[in-house]
Amino acid sequence: MRPAVVRLKAGREKSLQRRHPWVFSGAIASISGEVLPGDTARLEAADGHFLAWAGCSPVSQIYARVWSFDEHDAIDARFISGRVAAAIADRDRRLGARPPGHARRLLNAEADGMPGLIVDAYGPLAVMQCSSAAADRWRETVADSLLAGGFESVYERSDAEVRELEGLPGRCGPLRGHLPPQPMEVVESAVRLLVDVVRGHKTGMYLDQAVNRATAADCASGRRVLNCFAYTGGFSLACLAGGADHVLSIESAADAVALARLAEERNGVAPARSSWVTGDVFEELRKLRDARQRFDMVVLDPPKFAPTQGHVERASRAYKDINLLALKLLAPGGLLATFSCSGAVDAGLFRRIVAGAAEDAGADVAVRARLGPAPDHTVRLAFPEGDYLKGLLLERL
Repeated sequence: MRPAVVRLKAGREKSLQRRHPWVFSGAIASISGEVLPGDTARLEAADGHFLAWAGCSPVSQIYARVWSFDEHDAIDARFISGRVAAAIADRDRRLGARPPGHARRLLNAEADGMPGLIVDAYGPLAVMQCSSAAADRWRETVADSLLAGGFESVYERSDAEVRELEGLPGRCGPLRGHLPPQPMEVVESAVRLLVDVVRGHKTGMYLDQAVNRATAADCASGRRVLNCFAYTGGFSLACLAGGADHVLSIESAADAVALARLAEERNGVAPARSSWVTGDVFEELRKLRDARQRFDMVVLDPPKFAPTQGHVERASRAYKDINLLALKLLAPGGLLATFSCSGAVDAGLFRRIVAGAAEDAGADVAVRARLGPAPDHTVRLAFPEGDYLKGLLLERL
């Protein structure tokens, strides 16, 4: 069967010509042929010239996600397998061999030419997440390709809320091979981390922060550290391994705290060097402020406060609130590592929010480093939406 043809309105082809991979429903002038969720369509400009091959989602505002800008490509199993193999080879080339217990991102969705598909590796296990109808159509081919790439088993965590926007139900479970006992151990910079790929956030842990955890470790020696939104203790363990005198971690989820405590035991952390509070970070920060506590280093790694553009105003207030409280708790010479993973909040806005918090806190602050995602999280210039993680390492003067 010939693929459907999706023709755009005049002038709406410019983003595709700049290699941006999304087409919104409002840009479409006409559709020739039947289009089912996940089908590949030919995208054309208003004058009929070829623009791209794209996977379609008729119920989503993002109607089409580009597979290829090459008219000669055929979007079939061979194409998909080739993209998976290329992404694995890219990580192996840039990051080196996969040691036992490694953890890394293998496929980073649009940035690797696989729209809506994320694959993370935890040792011999690959965990995949399909968030688009385009990716969902090829899930079986992707699973087979991961086995061909040397992985022993594949587990699916397609349970992100964004699937609802694509008209897709949530789906989790083994796709190939057997799921290793959970939680499983991975090694990051000689730190032993525990990951639960079944019940954990995302695919199990936040791999995008790997380099930033190493940066925090390099800064932590001799410091009293406060880690907020600590989850399973990645930043906490990194700082302890880096020689922090003590780390106080705050996390609202009791199951994550339990996993972090177990990880501390496996890393031989002396109980006196670490303490945990299970509670709301905003409330606990205010308690620490009222108790006139001071820290030499604070880590703020909150969840996504702004999932869409419509949430930016509320998210900005939340980011300012936690940064203001953190700066009031920071001793002179202290460091603040602060992050936003909200794609709708760009780096410029985030910096202005933090600057406003510093002004209100009466703090003179210097930027020591700008922080971003680990290198396995490929980012393309033409797709700024994929550059969601931004951070600042600040020093209170």
